[in-house]
Amino acid sequence: MDSTFADLQTLRFVDVIDIAIVTALCWILITWVREARARVAVGGIAAIGLLFWGASLLDLRLTTNLFQGFFTVAALILVVVFQDDLRRFFESITLWVVRNTTPRPGGDVLDELGALCFSLAEGRIGALFVFPGREPLDRLLDGGYFLDGRVSDALLRSLLDPGTPGHDGAILIRGGQIARFGVHLPLSTQWSELGAGGTRHAAGLGLSERSDAFCIVISEERGEVSVASRGHLEQVHDAAGLRDRVEGFLDRTARRRRENWLESRIVLAREHWKEGVVALTVAGGLWLHTVPGAVVERSSKAIPIVIENMPPGYRLSGINPPSIDVEFEGLRRDLMMANGDALQVKVNGILVDQGRRTFSIEVDQIEHPPELRVVGHEPMKVKLEIEAL
Repeated sequence: MDSTFADLQTLRFVDVIDIAIVTALCWILITWVREARARVAVGGIAAIGLLFWGASLLDLRLTTNLFQGFFTVAALILVVVFQDDLRRFFESITLWVVRNTTPRPGGDVLDELGALCFSLAEGRIGALFVFPGREPLDRLLDGGYFLDGRVSDALLRSLLDPGTPGHDGAILIRGGQIARFGVHLPLSTQWSELGAGGTRHAAGLGLSERSDAFCIVISEERGEVSVASRGHLEQVHDAAGLRDRVEGFLDRTARRRRENWLESRIVLAREHWKEGVVALTVAGGLWLHTVPGAVVERSSKAIPIVIENMPPGYRLSGINPPSIDVEFEGLRRDLMMANGDALQVKVNGILVDQGRRTFSIEVDQIEHPPELRVVGHEPMKVKLEIEAL
């Protein structure tokens, strides 16, 4: 503990920058894992990694070799299976730095859209509206027709008319404009979250799992309005509640007037402050382990003496001294983590029956972790107190 405080007292400005960069990367990674579809798989990989680390500490060679081969194959599988999640992760690193570019629709647009959604639900007309977030959606959208028209009740109803070619697809709303309609979205397979929802619900939920987009789903079978965001599907019962949820989404992702880069980063940090605390803890621990912990130092430890092969007819009544001071050299973290039970000096007492009472201590008699090196010990000899039986 004292060495940890000493390390913090000698913290340099470049070390602060170093820790801040790693904290930011960990922060983004933890936030991504919590929201990514691959979070369950990542948890499993982390568990296997901990098991591998434990096997390495315990020198379980068969287990260690097995996991080394597993990680080699798993790295290739992860890139192929979770390529969408990995792409989203790297995009999130850029988006964390770059200012958001999603325009914010006006309040009149939200009021008109909210009234339309519940009117459509009452008339049992299905619809799916998409509000893009900060992440790009082009790779997730398929087909559709481009349109640059202002959001209005009349235009949206005409696009949803069964006689139009794109009435079954999603309508993409960017700011106060209809950017695209008749779009096909990736479908979700989370049946527990979908419940009794149909294809439109699966499409809205699927897009929200793969991006930070916000979707409004109107069910023609049940006449219900639901919203899909961050991989969750929730029913909304009135226009006011729908507007609250849309505005909450826009507050997180859309561009607001007179908002600068620093203000947007502060808002983002407040939303994910818990992940930030965990990220700072991880980054600080890694710094202590890899920077000060990698310094080569020397440390003296009192090592107990263990007598082996005592001949029959003799009893050991004492050892003078009972321990010796051994000076080790190694990395600071290895010196701190050295297990006291693994440190001992073994003395062969087979010559006691020949009158030997004083034994010299050689370096090869000192048992210690292989990562540490003995550079000296004191005293060089020990005397045994023996009683004949």
